[in-house]
Amino acid sequence: MTTLDGRRVYTRADLMEAHGLGRSTLEKWYRERAANGHPEPAGTVGSQLAWDAETWDRWYVSRDKGIPPGLVTRDDLTAKHGLSRHTLKKLWADRAENGHPEPAHQVGKALYWNESEWLTWYESYTQSPAEGPDDLVTLADAARILGLAQSSATVYVKRPPAGWPEPAEEQPLGGGRVRRLYRRRDIETYAATKPRTP
Repeated sequence: MTTLDGRRVYTRADLMEAHGLGRSTLEKWYRERAANGHPEPAGTVGSQLAWDAETWDRWYVSRDKGIPPGLVTRDDLTAKHGLSRHTLKKLWADRAENGHPEPAHQVGKALYWNESEWLTWYESYTQSPAEGPDDLVTLADAARILGLAQSSATVYVKRPPAGWPEPAEEQPLGGGRVRRLYRRRDIETYAATKPRTP
């Protein structure tokens, strides 16, 4: 077994031996990687290029199943972008709310997404306007932004510290209670200017 930095890799010699593939076939697949999705090398072993074994195996299986290039599974997204399978499943389950793209291909129960479409969506999702400076946040959200326990921030309503912002909106709730909403920008400004406790 060939290893590189402690992980299992394949050189072309390993692939020729394990799969009975010719060197010219392997070289052709690598040359055409922009079109066929062949993985990039993980590094070199001696003077030979080496590929991460798991990544190469996944690509080879996909190729055998006629999966078009540029498509990725959850496992691929986990490996490439460091997201857990649980997070990816939750994002998919919440697709009606978050706009997660539909799969581009399915084989049995395995779902495949167009990687560039998924990445465009994910970048937009993680920079969602829900994090915008003019968005309104509750007192509990404000406490989280400030790194306070929620109970610590509730006293700010009756005894606001110096510089504490006025609510941007107040919503009456049942029983005479009021939900106070603050602009995220105002809370972040307060966080940047509040006096530090020793």
